Amino acid sequence: MSESGPELRDIHLPADPSWWPPAPGWWLLALLSLGLLVMAVVWMRRRLARRRWRQRVTSELDRIAAEYSATTDALRLSTEVSQLLRRASRLLDPAAPALRGAAWLDFLDSILGGDDFTKGVGRVLLEGPYQRAANVDADALLDLARRWLQRLLENRKVHV
Repeated sequence: MSESGPELRDIHLPADPSWWPPAPGWWLLALLSLGLLVMAVVWMRRRLARRRWRQRVTSELDRIAAEYSATTDALRLSTEVSQLLRRASRLLDPAAPALRGAAWLDFLDSILGGDDFTKGVGRVLLEGPYQRAANVDADALLDLARRWLQRLLENRKVHV
């Protein structure tokens, strides 16, 4: 011992904490972030698929309209519009394309909420293919088909 007191050693600090493994809170935050990222990717993929589908359907309807304006073949117009609507209706109800006659027109009307198909211009989809010279109001039919497709896309039950 010395006159000033006992000789003391310097204080040793503990080692800095390791960065691995992280604390449980960081694991929870990482899992939550990963879950949110997966949900965002799924949402974006669905949105992009819906947008691509909408563009394909619109371009198909525009192609049908352009062909009609070039050929004025009413039979072909009514057939192609009907086929397009049948393909699109599969998204809402897989059994819908198999409907025939008035049941098919009733299904189309159920989407729009009117009677434009059963009693209006859309009736040509049922009768047109069996007539030699179909009398079709092409602009009204194409407008009706466009409104129906737009309503179909707005429906939340549709999964593209």
